[in-house]
Amino acid sequence: MIAEFKDREMVLRPSPSPAWQLGSFPETSIAVNRFGTGDTASELKTRAMAKLANSVIRPYGTALFLVAGALVSTLLIRGLFPYPFLYLFFPAVMAGAWLGGRGAGLFAVFLSTLGVAYFFVPPFYSFSINATDIAYFAAFIVCALVASWVSASKKRSEQDLTEARDLLEYRVSERTTELRKSNAELRRSIEEHRKAQQALMKTQAELAHLSRVFTMGELTSSIAHEVNQPLTAVVTNGHACLEWLSANPPDLEEARQSAERIVKDGTRAGKVLGRIRSLFKKEAPSREWLNLNDVIRELTVILRGEAMSRRVSLRTDLAADLPRVRGDQVQLQQVVLNLIVNGIEAMRATADQPKEIWIRSCREDSVGVRVVVEDRGVGLSPEIAEKIFQPFFTTKDQGIGMGLSISRSIVESHAGRLWATPGRSGGAMFQFIIPTES
Repeated sequence: MIAEFKDREMVLRPSPSPAWQLGSFPETSIAVNRFGTGDTASELKTRAMAKLANSVIRPYGTALFLVAGALVSTLLIRGLFPYPFLYLFFPAVMAGAWLGGRGAGLFAVFLSTLGVAYFFVPPFYSFSINATDIAYFAAFIVCALVASWVSASKKRSEQDLTEARDLLEYRVSERTTELRKSNAELRRSIEEHRKAQQALMKTQAELAHLSRVFTMGELTSSIAHEVNQPLTAVVTNGHACLEWLSANPPDLEEARQSAERIVKDGTRAGKVLGRIRSLFKKEAPSREWLNLNDVIRELTVILRGEAMSRRVSLRTDLAADLPRVRGDQVQLQQVVLNLIVNGIEAMRATADQPKEIWIRSCREDSVGVRVVVEDRGVGLSPEIAEKIFQPFFTTKDQGIGMGLSISRSIVESHAGRLWATPGRSGGAMFQFIIPTES
């Protein structure tokens, strides 16, 4: 069968090989057109007759015409060439087999044999053959059969090759269509995945900001206390400066020292407020070279009031030779802030032992910087340690379970890692490492 495309529909038609090559005539079946309606009996009969003419009459008629032409041509020119001159019959046989197939080729051999026997093999104009010419006549028949077989086989090979090529083109076209559909579906899937990833990143950013707000909301009283201390010192030193200037004679040295203390306390209050403001601001992360010890020191200043109100001691052990890391100061400060606040919350119910939180920093070989936050709270069981970084998992009564999950995401975005282990004194120990080059 050969695939053809008509009016955007694929139609399979029989191969052009003659029906007699298969040993029987093609079967006549009821045809159904593209609209699903059947043909009438007269139309089927007409179509069958046309198919019979194309498959039988035309190839055999062509073979008869070719052999007749070879016979007439040989009769006209046989006087010009020595006996026997029968070469024109071989092209006729080969052409008949090529155009009509094996059946037409054998029919051409049969006609050529009759013509040669009657006109060109003595006695002439008779189908009887002399004994001396039987070998020559037999050789002619064999050569004619071989020529017919070779021509028909060659034609059949070309037809099979054409059919295979057409079938291959059809399958390639079909496969190309499938690949295009697959590519389109893959592109749609990638686009949906990209949109989902963007939505997830946006949600994580919103949750990170929400976590900052909730965390800072819990520390409002501590912030007010820390800001109030430098402001009170500013007012006190201001009054002292006025007193020293009002003396007779004015004590300028004491007034100058009071003014320096005013500047120092005002600067400290400004730093506290600036850090709180940056934690609340919803800004894109900015990477810069920073010292994690400075991050920890600023947080201990902010959290000192909250820790004192809960009778928790914040102790630090910071390495002096700590290398700088590249990161977002606000985000890393949020991580340390969250770990410290969690430690304070974990020691709320402990009353039989001192409440201490140790914050340590050290160089992690040549890889980066390690920060450890250890508390003496209720401890960390293996079951909780496996789930503690999962979103919305919390052990607090009023927690939302996003602090540690966001903290791990922040650390991983800095090419580091955050993990938790049981503490050496019975509490929990949270550690994270930030590479020096990230």
